[in-house]
Amino acid sequence: MGKKVYSAGISQNRIYNNPTVKIQTGGKEAPVQSSYAQSPVQSPSFKGEQPALTTLRTQLATKDEKAKYAQLVANSDKTEKKQLEMLLKTGILLNTNSNDKSSTLDNLYKIITSQRAEGLDPKVVLKETVNTIANPFVITQKFGDIPKPYVAPILQIAHKNDGSANLLQKNQANPTKDEINEQTIDVQNSGACVSASIEFNLAKQTPAEFARFAEELSSPKLSVDKTIQLKNLANNTLDAVWLLNAFEVPYKMDNFNGAKLTLAPDKYALIRAQIQNSNKDKLERSLVDVLMQSTFMNVGSQQSYDSLTDIREGKFNENNKGLIEFEKTFTESIVEDKNKISVTYQIVDENAKLTGYETDFNTTKKHIMDSLAMGENVIIGYTQLDGTNTIINGHEITIIGAKQGKDGKLTFICNDTDDDNPNPIEYSEDYIIPKIHHAGLPQEVVEKDVKFVDNWVEGINAYKNAKNQTQPQKLANAA
Repeated sequence: MGKKVYSAGISQNRIYNNPTVKIQTGGKEAPVQSSYAQSPVQSPSFKGEQPALTTLRTQLATKDEKAKYAQLVANSDKTEKKQLEMLLKTGILLNTNSNDKSSTLDNLYKIITSQRAEGLDPKVVLKETVNTIANPFVITQKFGDIPKPYVAPILQIAHKNDGSANLLQKNQANPTKDEINEQTIDVQNSGACVSASIEFNLAKQTPAEFARFAEELSSPKLSVDKTIQLKNLANNTLDAVWLLNAFEVPYKMDNFNGAKLTLAPDKYALIRAQIQNSNKDKLERSLVDVLMQSTFMNVGSQQSYDSLTDIREGKFNENNKGLIEFEKTFTESIVEDKNKISVTYQIVDENAKLTGYETDFNTTKKHIMDSLAMGENVIIGYTQLDGTNTIINGHEITIIGAKQGKDGKLTFICNDTDDDNPNPIEYSEDYIIPKIHHAGLPQEVVEKDVKFVDNWVEGINAYKNAKNQTQPQKLANAA
């Protein structure tokens, strides 16, 4: 299958950008007219194993736990106290399903009792972290405005290129002085739907790990350490190391099977977080959203993201917004430390026109339902078409459940980080399945139906394609 490169993540317009085609920006959506095919799908596989379940605990058992809980309560308002009580009763607070086996309680306690990064209030970080874990649907990709008094100082910092330093970053997207201005930092349409969806999954499925990320990313070091199993990325160690090097993720080999990664946001993320710390409006990103999403964008874009402009560079994608499918799957695999396989369902020609499907309707539905049965949410990229079946928009959402109606058809329960609605939404199977361009699924779900292409091979091909696309332009510029 000849895979085209699409970049997911434009809020409002939500365009899956393809540098080789002219994308339309308007037109009415047409019903999908192409029939489903039975041919196998070729997809990159990120291999791994599911983590073991942890024991559910709903009562504070030790003096240490009681003291930590009391400290949280003492620094919480009425709403937070109720949320903490709910997290305790549901087993979330004492859950230890995190990378270092620390509990949600442990990490919340660190937030309120240890130093935060410059300009971040520990009580605000605690409040936003608790609120997100209690209701992950509040996660949004909406950047929020920059108050007028802050604009000139931010532009001065950006033009000097001496913003909040993060020395781990290399090859970042550094727009020129003319490109960074009051208009370009006023981000109306965020390209962060992939990173926001990954953040949602982290909060919904592994709250202890989410709290650990929030604590470390908001600390003075502005980064989080993550130990992963290399087999979660590729069949052999050398291929996994190739991927880490290609994505320029700082790491140290623990042994031949594992590596300790350092994940960090771009150097301007702290500025955005500081603004949201004191000036967050309703339905805007929290400071925790800022740090999480900037980190995931940075990982996926090969350390090239810029939080001021929501622009990225990177070797795998010609577009400067969002993440392509391969980048999204790599990031998702790193964050979750488990197998994630990106399966492409739609057949799209060189003119961005939908011409058919790689699997039949029921197979796609089965893949989603089998994933949900395993306790896995499914991040999907869906498309919107004009009257000629040409893709005009694309967006990432997360399927978290399904219910069956009296007619036997399913309704999927979803989360959308760009709908200004902190609640789940519902789509019928007839509506959403034909729109699915790709989905991130566990290997066990699709290995019998899908022909795999190893992810490192996919990466090399994407790199070569990107270089081939830029070569004619370089020759033209030289002439």
